[in-house]
Amino acid sequence: MRNANVDDYEATPRPIISVGNDYAPGVARGSHQHRRNQLLYGATGLMIVTTPQGRWVVPPQRALWIPAGIYHDVYAVGPVTTRSIFLEPAVSRKLPRECRVLGITPLARALLLEAVDLPAKYDVHARAGLIMRLLIAEIEQLPTLPLNISLPTVPKLAARCRAFLDKPTPHETIDDWCAALAMSRRSFTRLFREQTGTSFAAWCRQACIVAALPRLAAGDSITTIALDFGYANPSAFTQMFRSQTGVAPSAYAGVAPAV
Repeated sequence: MRNANVDDYEATPRPIISVGNDYAPGVARGSHQHRRNQLLYGATGLMIVTTPQGRWVVPPQRALWIPAGIYHDVYAVGPVTTRSIFLEPAVSRKLPRECRVLGITPLARALLLEAVDLPAKYDVHARAGLIMRLLIAEIEQLPTLPLNISLPTVPKLAARCRAFLDKPTPHETIDDWCAALAMSRRSFTRLFREQTGTSFAAWCRQACIVAALPRLAAGDSITTIALDFGYANPSAFTQMFRSQTGVAPSAYAGVAPAV
């Protein structure tokens, strides 16, 4: 089903349904949830997905796993073509219970593109049913990509984190944040790890990655991004990026071709 509202089909008596939609640049879908688990695959374009727990960047030809009931909003950076599948929660117990950006294998990509052209009430005992069952098996083993950032629930700390995401820099220190939040270093360090699940330094590096990805996809140069973020040179930024993601920033530069 293409350019269809999934709300009209979630009650379809099938374990999986597939919906494809095209979005213009800058289109945002406000906070919403689904009764089913969702695999949100971006065939083209880049998406930013935000939940109360964090922010996920979904580059072209990657996907975001969104468990049932999770409130999320989606923002399209540039023109975006999605191919989503919605799975009944009982379909598989091996699938993640939290949001994750997933790498997409060639087989998963081919199955997702094939599934979107199947009717809502496909024959579960025919070829269509085999495609959907194989798709489940493939999703269960997709790799997780480190393209997310956890956000605190404590309001004053969350506001500081969001401000950093808007303008990241490698130069802010724990002492800077402690002073701004009127907290002792010990209290801040304990609260920050409780709220984000990681250290302050690791969170700041990951925030730089998340902030850089939309700009890389939009065509901004690595040099411009590095200098805007306060790095001494592009090499320092590239080294940090590679240490966090395993690849150079150039791997995410530009928009992937349509498939």
